[in-house]
Amino acid sequence: MRFLYALLLGLITLYSGHLSAQTVAGHSRVREAVNVIETWLDAQRAYESIPGISAALVHDQELLWAGATGYADPESGAPATAETAYSICSISKLFTAIGVMQLRDEGRLRLDDPVGDLLPWYDIQEAFPGSSPVTVRGILTHSSGLPRESDYPYWIEPFDFPDHQQIVDRLGHQEMLYPSDRYYQYSNLGLTLAGEIVAQVSGMPYDEYVRDHVLDPIGMSSTWPDIGDYPDPGRLAVGYSATRRGGTRKRMPPFHVEGISPAAGFASTVEDLARFASWQFRILDSGGDEVLSGNTLREMQRVHWLDPGWEITRGLGFGVYRDDGITYVGHSGLCPGYRSTVQLHPPSHLAVVVMMNAIAISPSALAIEALRVLGPAVDEAIDESVAIEDGILAADYKPTELPTEFERFLGSYDENPWGGEAAVLPWEGGLAILWLPTMAPADGLTPLKHVEGNTFRRIREDGEPGEVYEFVEDDAGRVVGLRYHSNTYPRLTTE
Repeated sequence: MRFLYALLLGLITLYSGHLSAQTVAGHSRVREAVNVIETWLDAQRAYESIPGISAALVHDQELLWAGATGYADPESGAPATAETAYSICSISKLFTAIGVMQLRDEGRLRLDDPVGDLLPWYDIQEAFPGSSPVTVRGILTHSSGLPRESDYPYWIEPFDFPDHQQIVDRLGHQEMLYPSDRYYQYSNLGLTLAGEIVAQVSGMPYDEYVRDHVLDPIGMSSTWPDIGDYPDPGRLAVGYSATRRGGTRKRMPPFHVEGISPAAGFASTVEDLARFASWQFRILDSGGDEVLSGNTLREMQRVHWLDPGWEITRGLGFGVYRDDGITYVGHSGLCPGYRSTVQLHPPSHLAVVVMMNAIAISPSALAIEALRVLGPAVDEAIDESVAIEDGILAADYKPTELPTEFERFLGSYDENPWGGEAAVLPWEGGLAILWLPTMAPADGLTPLKHVEGNTFRRIREDGEPGEVYEFVEDDAGRVVGLRYHSNTYPRLTTE
């Protein structure tokens, strides 16, 4: 299945230039895939007791879908929406890295410049005589040898983050964790110093620089460098802790990220990060110089650090990830009460953004699984568009749409006590069961073939018919259950 998906992504790359943007979102298979993803995310949120999840699906310059499930603030009842703002924490590092690369391209710094040559107050203690100096490249790839954090306890309540002067004052009392360029060590301190370099070299306050040179030109008006300064606090989701004993989550207090903002401070929305993804696809294709040149962005998304164990790969600011032979780029964030991710597959021009207001399941895992559902559907839309354009589609061809008489079967059926629920959804012009909850929705779909009336059979992986599934009606003709293996499971949603 995953090998097939890799091939389909390749087809998307081949044909994406032939397709108008509106054709993708309007295609029946893409609508089906979006529906599966939306249903699946809602179930994962509910079964994991996550207050709210917002997400966005992107193909090239088109926002295929943006939406949400649950609550931005459970206490007030405020719903989560695509416009809800969340802490995006370490995704902030991407905007800092872009600022650094802009200054590099202007000839105002070099990636191999020692940090001490750019920041006159840089005075961390060297613990490894003979080690090479910490460079800009080292901090962007997390191979600098710097400690993970500035020496303050800001990751526990009351989340008291240090300001610029406190970071400067404490740096001289810290010492290197490793020799430079020896090991991978994720470092918020390192990317904080990258933000300080942006301010020092540009002569502008960091937040002003990143607003004027990165966020505004991309059109990211709902993104802010410090969540504590967010101009519309009513749009902010309230964060919640990881699940504690007893199954409860603790409501997190608001916080300012202060001097750590370049590494972990930003707040944004899924719609804004979708714009960020589309901007990347645009300049990678055009090679232009909108904020960055396409060549510079491509450079940032290549592997610049490979851990000796061949397990960890990093670009310049960007994470570079391999999942079952497919390479993604992007970044994730984890802050008090929030998790988030933006994951891109540049060859296919597909991206997924996920934000949640709790410390819960991995948003990156959700994003990659969403891409596995979405990729083949987008491929089919592209393939069909090319066939129409080239005049090779049969004149009597009609898109696969769910027959009207099957709509009455749609909904969820209670699998308790053996599982969660069986969600019956439109799929490839017919029906399929999505077994919930699941962390692998692409693998968890069970297609059904209509036999007659209310009776269907499972389609096996080899294409042959499997066991019988029958939708059960009450005396009034309403669908009230799903029967298979001689057991009837009641319907959770009604017509």
